[in-house]
Amino acid sequence: MEENEISGIIVDACYHIHVNLGPGLLESVYEEILCYELRAKGLHVERQKSLPVLWKDVKLDIGYRTDLIVEVIVAIKSVEEIHSVHPKQVLTYLKLTGLKLGLLINFNSPLMKSGITRIVNKL
Repeated sequence: MEENEISGIIVDACYHIHVNLGPGLLESVYEEILCYELRAKGLHVERQKSLPVLWKDVKLDIGYRTDLIVEVIVAIKSVEEIHSVHPKQVLTYLKLTGLKLGLLINFNSPLMKSGITRIVNKL
């Protein structure tokens, strides 16, 4: 499956979660449910995967973690407002992993479609 097809499945699952639960819950709740839904659809999901930083051929495990990796990075937020640093963080995670597509998903948006941002890295 390619990135755009996977992202479509992820966005659809987020939409259904948002319709059923609404905004305002903790990010960890949305993360757990989204992980469950994507695995139920047969996708391989890595949750809270450590992201080491490579610096001058030294691998530094300094505590960065992604929310979900499903062949794309999925960064989950439940905040009033997405700040300019959030998409930049996702782009950095894409660069660290070598993945091409990231989704920044804010479940605290009134409409799910306005809470989704696609971030690309050499796609």
